[in-house]
Amino acid sequence: MRGGKHFDSIANLISKFFREAGYPEDAIRVEKKQGLELPGYYRPQKQWDVVVTIGQTLVAAFEMKALGSPSFGNNYNNRVEEALGSAVDLRRASLADLYPAEKPWLGYFFIMEDADGSRRPVKMGRKSAIPPEPIWEGTSYQDRFGIFCKRLIDESLYDSVCYVTSSQVDPKPKEPVELLNWNHFSAGVRSRISYLADLGYPNKTSS
Repeated sequence: MRGGKHFDSIANLISKFFREAGYPEDAIRVEKKQGLELPGYYRPQKQWDVVVTIGQTLVAAFEMKALGSPSFGNNYNNRVEEALGSAVDLRRASLADLYPAEKPWLGYFFIMEDADGSRRPVKMGRKSAIPPEPIWEGTSYQDRFGIFCKRLIDESLYDSVCYVTSSQVDPKPKEPVELLNWNHFSAGVRSRISYLADLGYPNKTSS
């Protein structure tokens, strides 16, 4: 769940896709007071950051997270585990028919602070019981998150992912991985809207 207000502009941009497609305001949830909880399989509920529903159909759910200094090392694994846990939990809930209409669609937006600590290669454990994949050798936290986010897409855990970096000196977002840029992310959102439009959404209220 996003903290403070630093993701509000992104939430509003995401919401705009659905508003422009004719989704009613009460279908688009961006604030905790509106009810952002969705059922899981390994836990009763989990709060997402943007939730769009029509009747019993989960049109889309978005997770938004950030990672900044000075705690790149401490929080990197937490962010990975959060993203994996949220997706696996909801995907399994869908298999258990907790989402009885259309298959849920999940989006993930991640921003990492562009700083020395996130650009510097991270040392591997010297006494690993089993060595990691070679792909991780010599990678920074920025590199690692690019690999991670691409694999989220490859494994269909999330349907669309946007990964950007930004610094306090130069706040303008950078997109280190082309396939994870805003254009690809927004194309995925529009594709979901178009797919459901062919099935009668947003005017369809029940499955």
